[in-house]
Amino acid sequence: MKIYNTLTRQKETFTPIEEGKVRMYVCGPTVYNLIHIGNARPMIVFDAFRRYMEYKGYEVNYVTNFTDVDDKIIKKAQEEGVEASEISSRYIAECKKDMEGMNVRPATVHPLATEEIDGMIEMISVLIEKGYAYAVADGTVYFRTGKFAPYGKLSHKNPEDLQAGHRDIKVTGELKEEPFDFVLWKPKKEGEPAWKSPWGEGRPGWHIECSVMSKKYLGETIDIHAGGEDLIFPHHENEIAQSEAASGKEFAHYWMHNGFLNIDNRKMSKSVGNFFTVREIAQKYDLQVLRFFMLSAHYRSPLNFSAELMEAAKSGLERICTAAEQIERLQKVSDRKEMTAEEEELYAGTEQFREKFEAAMEDDCNTADAVSAIFELVKYINTNVSAEQSGSYLRKLYDRLKTLCDVLGIRIELKEEVLDGEIEKLIQERQDARKNKDFARADQIRDDLAQKGIILKDTREGVTWKRA
Repeated sequence: MKIYNTLTRQKETFTPIEEGKVRMYVCGPTVYNLIHIGNARPMIVFDAFRRYMEYKGYEVNYVTNFTDVDDKIIKKAQEEGVEASEISSRYIAECKKDMEGMNVRPATVHPLATEEIDGMIEMISVLIEKGYAYAVADGTVYFRTGKFAPYGKLSHKNPEDLQAGHRDIKVTGELKEEPFDFVLWKPKKEGEPAWKSPWGEGRPGWHIECSVMSKKYLGETIDIHAGGEDLIFPHHENEIAQSEAASGKEFAHYWMHNGFLNIDNRKMSKSVGNFFTVREIAQKYDLQVLRFFMLSAHYRSPLNFSAELMEAAKSGLERICTAAEQIERLQKVSDRKEMTAEEEELYAGTEQFREKFEAAMEDDCNTADAVSAIFELVKYINTNVSAEQSGSYLRKLYDRLKTLCDVLGIRIELKEEVLDGEIEKLIQERQDARKNKDFARADQIRDDLAQKGIILKDTREGVTWKRA
């Protein structure tokens, strides 16, 4: 298997630290709001990569964190007049709903930053002892980037040039020694959550969180660290610096980064009005369509999101599901169980598509070519099935299609049909819940219907619905 390693800027043969096992860390979201479709891309593509590794027989320890203490979380809590923990707990639950809708499997463990503070304090203390970090009078602890010679090796940036670009930043009194030193620990501010430390009450910097969670659940050196391209610098660069300075060992052997997601060829932005949450997409499409859309391009390529491309993804997914439905329908009416020699030969013809699929996934997780192999299999199936064929042959065709789709996390089973009367009953229950200010139940009903392909629209005249 070949993986494009951001660290070396080339494809490399994957060799795990421990034979048959993979230790993989993927940076998760900061939970202060519903996740957006930019958050969804790494969730989906690295979930597919994990699934393929498991399909090949690897035991994958897959860790994805939730950043549950952050300036944005604190700001949201202050706006609502609640504790920061209430905000993070709420949006962790909402994120998990969206992940389930996108068929993103839960990680082996989803660590929370707030539950790993002791480990962060311990790592910061080690860095201070080794001279890689220092505390200043106000209780802030900084990392000395200048002392870590390889700094910039992941982003391929020259540290001297980076620092030169920040010379105009004033460094006064007891503040940081160099402009490009980054924060490991920050002092408490009024109204913010804080923890006791040798440097006073405060909270960790963002970068130290992932280093500590990765170390605790995967060890000092891991196989693969992954995330969005926007995290290469400074987040992942800083993770490398503090982790390797503390341990004296290589932090990660392979670095994988997915490309940016644009909306109608423009960068996603709330101010521009082209910002979409996964929940908003779920009101228009089954989230399997969003997953299929994300996997129809190579993960390292920039990806453009548009209504036209989503409709194309919907049509493509329907082609696959229709083929699966046809096989199941024919199997039910088949009156013959055993395969003939001709059917065995026909089934053997599907092996080429499995080989193409695996070759694509072996080449740096090329899900776009893997999807193309599935389409070729679908075409083959459509021209080589009939009601006269044996149930065994039809079942083997279905299993082959399902196995490859499962690797990508694409569900081919048709959604359970919801009767009109049941929909109307649930809509009324939702209306009653809203009148009683039970908005959580109202939202749950809407989400459950969306998962079944029923889209609700609130209008002045009442609630209308349609099947997606």
